[in-house]
Amino acid sequence: MKALVLAGGSGTRLRPITHTSAKQLVPVANKPVLFYGLEAIAAAGITELGLVVGDTHAEIEAAVGDGSAFGLQVTYLRQEAPLGLAHGVLIAREYLGDEDFVMYLGDNFIVGGINDLVERFTREGPAAQIMLTEVADPRQFGVAELDVEGRVIGLEEKPARPKSDLALVGVYLFSAAVHEAVAELKPSWRGELEITDAIQWLIEAGLRVESSVISGYWKDTGNVTDMLEVNRLVLESVEPLIEGKVDAVSELIGRVVVEPEAVVERSRVVGPAVIGAGSRIQDSYIGPYTSIGASCAIIGSEIEYSIVLPRASIAGVGRIESSLIGHDVEVTPAPNTPKAHRLVLGDHSKVQISS
Repeated sequence: MKALVLAGGSGTRLRPITHTSAKQLVPVANKPVLFYGLEAIAAAGITELGLVVGDTHAEIEAAVGDGSAFGLQVTYLRQEAPLGLAHGVLIAREYLGDEDFVMYLGDNFIVGGINDLVERFTREGPAAQIMLTEVADPRQFGVAELDVEGRVIGLEEKPARPKSDLALVGVYLFSAAVHEAVAELKPSWRGELEITDAIQWLIEAGLRVESSVISGYWKDTGNVTDMLEVNRLVLESVEPLIEGKVDAVSELIGRVVVEPEAVVERSRVVGPAVIGAGSRIQDSYIGPYTSIGASCAIIGSEIEYSIVLPRASIAGVGRIESSLIGHDVEVTPAPNTPKAHRLVLGDHSKVQISS
């Protein structure tokens, strides 16, 4: 079995971060979200990976390399534009050959890995196997309809009137039969080749499509809220580790990681939190569920439930929370400007003005 990871999307929901960075490389607990998927694929015993990349290919190729760091053999497949998930399968046709494969969306995060999913697919041999999860607003996702026995009987992409609350999770397993389905597709109203349409084609052709509803944690990390929630989840599992320098007057509470060459001075860090390699925390408060990237400087400030990307600087800022701060960002206080009040007051008025 091979793996196909789609990492060609432009990440419009994470702008402006993704104006300059690949969305799949935005870090969660100081590790790119894409890396979690690559590790899950390798843990499932898969070694051959086709990585579909687009405009951010140079950045992704520099980060992933030949895949040996993950125990993978990576072949890069260029996609000229994000034309849909099924288009990713289409351009990978020659690479995949007639082998079964798992397709993994590079910005998705799944707790528990995919080992059980791969084992079930190998054992039962359906034409396709999908993962589903209940969501609050299925209009934002591909949605599956099941019959009374739990078999998949229909799928729709971002329907205006969903027939269920079961959304497709960003991991799919396919036999070579999917290539015939993809070859028959026409672009949807969104101008894309939809993988839901390909799976629907398999169903209508009388081929077996299996599903499982996951109760574990899944997130499409396409927006800031979800990124912060995944960061929180990953940080819940960190173990305290001090490899940098923490002075005697600083206070570390709970599960805090201080990476090599990081310095914490006259500060309070409440975990779970990660201080990246080479960063400097001085006269500051770092609250729970915060990841500070490498070579950052947090001076005289407070920050909590946030992700700070490498080389950012935050100095003299009262409090920041629930934020995603990009590479090389500088956050400083606004200059103090004289304040004046212009008043027209009637006789015998009483006015209180804060100083």
